Amino acid sequence: MPKTTHTNPTLESLFLSQYLQDAWDDYLRSLTRETFPCWDYIVLTASDEHQAEGFRKQLKQRQVSGFLPGRTHFHVIPDPEGRRVGSGGATLNVLRFLVEETKTEDFGNLRILVIHSGGDSRRVPQYSALGKLFSPVPRVLPNGRPSTLFDEFLVAMSGVAGRIREGMLLLSGDVLLLFNPLQIDFSGEGAAVLSFKADVETGKNHGVYLKNDDDNVAEFLHKQTVETLKEKGAVNNRGCVDIDTGAVIFSPGILRALYSLVKKDPERFVNEKVRLNLYGDFQYPMATGATLESFLREKSEGEYCRELEEARRAVWYALHPFCMKLLRLAPAQFIHFGTTGEVLELMDTGVESYAGLGWSRCVSSSINDGAAAGYMSILSSGAECGKGVYLEVSSAGPGARIGNRTILSFVDVGDEVVPDDVVLHALKRRDGKFVARIYGTHDNPKEGKEGSFLGTSLEGFVKANALKESEIWDSQEHTLWTARLYPVCDTIREAIKASLNVHAMAWGRGDVAVWRSSERTSLQAGFYDADPDALIAWEKRMGELVQMDALEKLIQAGRPVSDVQGLFPEGRLTLIQRQWMEGRLASADYRDRMRLNYYIGKALGGAEGERYIAHCFHAVQEAVLNSAAEQWKEEAVRRIVHKECIVELPLRLNWGGGWSDTPPYCYENGGTVLNAAVLLNGKKPVTVRLTALEEKKIVLSSGDMGVYGEFCHIEELQDAGDPYDPYVLQKAALMACGIIPKHGGDLETILCHMGAGFQMDTEVVGVPKGSGLGTSSILAAACVKALCAFTATPCTPQEIYRHVLVMEQIMSTGGGWQDQVGGLTPGIKFITTMPGRSQDIHVESVRMAAESLEELNARLILIYTGQRRLARNLLRDVVGRYIGNEPETVTALNEIQRLATLMRFELERGHIDDFAHLLSQHWELSKKIDGGSSNTLIEHIFSTVEDLIEGRMICGAGGGGFLQAIVKKGVGKDSVRDRLMDVFQDAGIEVWDCRLV
Repeated sequence: MPKTTHTNPTLESLFLSQYLQDAWDDYLRSLTRETFPCWDYIVLTASDEHQAEGFRKQLKQRQVSGFLPGRTHFHVIPDPEGRRVGSGGATLNVLRFLVEETKTEDFGNLRILVIHSGGDSRRVPQYSALGKLFSPVPRVLPNGRPSTLFDEFLVAMSGVAGRIREGMLLLSGDVLLLFNPLQIDFSGEGAAVLSFKADVETGKNHGVYLKNDDDNVAEFLHKQTVETLKEKGAVNNRGCVDIDTGAVIFSPGILRALYSLVKKDPERFVNEKVRLNLYGDFQYPMATGATLESFLREKSEGEYCRELEEARRAVWYALHPFCMKLLRLAPAQFIHFGTTGEVLELMDTGVESYAGLGWSRCVSSSINDGAAAGYMSILSSGAECGKGVYLEVSSAGPGARIGNRTILSFVDVGDEVVPDDVVLHALKRRDGKFVARIYGTHDNPKEGKEGSFLGTSLEGFVKANALKESEIWDSQEHTLWTARLYPVCDTIREAIKASLNVHAMAWGRGDVAVWRSSERTSLQAGFYDADPDALIAWEKRMGELVQMDALEKLIQAGRPVSDVQGLFPEGRLTLIQRQWMEGRLASADYRDRMRLNYYIGKALGGAEGERYIAHCFHAVQEAVLNSAAEQWKEEAVRRIVHKECIVELPLRLNWGGGWSDTPPYCYENGGTVLNAAVLLNGKKPVTVRLTALEEKKIVLSSGDMGVYGEFCHIEELQDAGDPYDPYVLQKAALMACGIIPKHGGDLETILCHMGAGFQMDTEVVGVPKGSGLGTSSILAAACVKALCAFTATPCTPQEIYRHVLVMEQIMSTGGGWQDQVGGLTPGIKFITTMPGRSQDIHVESVRMAAESLEELNARLILIYTGQRRLARNLLRDVVGRYIGNEPETVTALNEIQRLATLMRFELERGHIDDFAHLLSQHWELSKKIDGGSSNTLIEHIFSTVEDLIEGRMICGAGGGGFLQAIVKKGVGKDSVRDRLMDVFQDAGIEVWDCRLV
């Protein structure tokens, strides 16, 4: 895992927490405040133009999104002509660029940050294409973006610019250094190195500083043994050393001195033969105890040669006059990103050590808890995954089987089997072809043919498959890095199959002939051939798909829709996400369609979100229509057989289980309702009359609405989506009963087949609109019953119930089945259904002793509020909260069914008081289901008669219309009427006469 050093763990945790917040605040200031000290230049070095191109595109992406400070100039400088010139040569190359850019050789008044990132990442080949600098860091930034090493550098160093008046800070691109910038005390003269105490075992693999009494570096000890470090006095009594963190500050004076070396003859110092090193070659001469002779003996980055010696002499004389101050940071943290094996160890268990940094095993990924580690990745619930697996910008679909301790990187695995202990990394090349590379998680690509490869060695691979070395290597460097092992393919699926064949060949089970016949490439070639645009696009694609998969898993887990808030901050879906939606919806049933659309709509919000929510309710509507259509017995010819037909129905009082009868709740859970048929003022208020006409037309009229219309064209009758249309219910009845089709047809032809035209008169007598007594659904049931009788069409109560459901969906008013059952069937009913789209409604009459029924009639009162409420938006809101799995709504919907059952129990035993108490409990649940079911007026009415009633309940959805109550024993209805009149006088709030049928 990344190497780190720690101070006191508790103090360090507190420090890191505060430091990260301060660093982020400084970063935000650098984006927004003109006066905040920023870097004038941030320069990234790259190994060649290909890598530089990838870096530039990553920077451009951040710049366009507003994530880079506008006052800072960002540049990427590759090594000349792709020749490896060393970190020192790259630094000199940066100086040449800056002189050309600024038109001055002074370097004064400039704050420059240089991040050396020109390696080819051989130890982590999956990062070589885009560079280790942009490799994942397992943290989500405060603005919600998954972090990379570059992003961490940018944030961490935002506050450092203000501590350096002028000069250059140089960093190593694979070392993350975290510290408080206030610890930097740089005079602006000479150089300064940033260091802190680390254990000697860590120090021996890096540089170590030996400090003198003036706080200057006396000796720079580069990768020395523990014994040597102790002999030099660099190890304190706690076994710690001052470690080289890779961070060094050069004053303008040093920059001028270095530039003087390359001003006239840059080739002398910047070339692949000399390969000057920033640390060993530039820091060593500034140590006060250094000598030219010892400097010349220092191990070089490349082969020692005369040209290097001459270059070092020149560097010595340019830099030895300067001193290098040691800035010891405490507390601080130093994290080195090394090998593939360390990456896997970090993501599997090591992140726990970095909790103070906010690091996590699962970053911007859709992976069930504990199943695997992930960064911008998806692990399907249907995939099998071994232990210690890490997915990096990858997906594993249903049917995929991923072995233990395996890394998937930039790859989409379908139903493939990926072995244990491997890295499977895919990339798209510039020529449009694909390569999938497979190697062991602990394989070292720098090693020769004797080194490990997929559980064997490259030498063993050659022998096991009777290969010639010339088939593997075409250069003198015989390493895993240069081995041409991986077939080039036309598609990613073919590339994955080919790479798995390479693994099989390592174990003597592969198809050698197919491998031999393929064009093949190496890990090294992937560094040059990779298409950075494709890699960046893949990363973006995975980020977008992670959002969609995470949303789908939230739905599958039954999580509330409130959990998706903020999932799509831009308020829209991308093209990839819309395509994902289309694919899912094409194969989804109505339940998945409604929830997917609803969750997406709520996540997006705004007009775009409302569009998806509309699709959700359309899916519910379609399910109801399809259910009824599946069970409707279509008659070949419908003929009018009666000159006149009249149907009269009572109204409905809802007591228990209301809302559980509404699709989709009843489809998924079944419903349980207790209700009763009721007369108002001693009458059945709902009337439908059908009369045959000689003319071939349909006449619709409504006595209570005072409307009359004649229709000779079918299109006018098929327009039934407006709930404010006075004829909408009659139109819906004609379509639901199959009198006219929903689309197309000719009215005159239809009426000729029926034998006559007809007039449908509807009337609801003496009932206010929005009463809450089920008027519209009962009127719909009366229409269906009348049309069936008028045409002598056999129609059971079950079929009438279903047709009313269809009518309500046609009218876009929604609704369930309890209202029509309540009006069609007399008495008190206990009504149940089982889950399923085919709602087989089971109706049981509740049998009460005559005296108990008389007591209930005597104590039952209806109070009119003087207000009305349209149920359309209410239904949408309540059903939406159920579809969205809002816990309070779902719990309440389940609980009201239990109360309905208990109410029946109490009524059948004549316990009217206990029944009344259950009504009040139901009222409280109703308010949880829909806060709009009550209001100030309703609460005021109930509180006014509080001492006179035993139980209370709304009628229908509430929010207006009628209220119902059970008065206390011995209290007459007139007492309630008088109380209300005293308080509300002529406001229209009064007790109405009602009686159970």
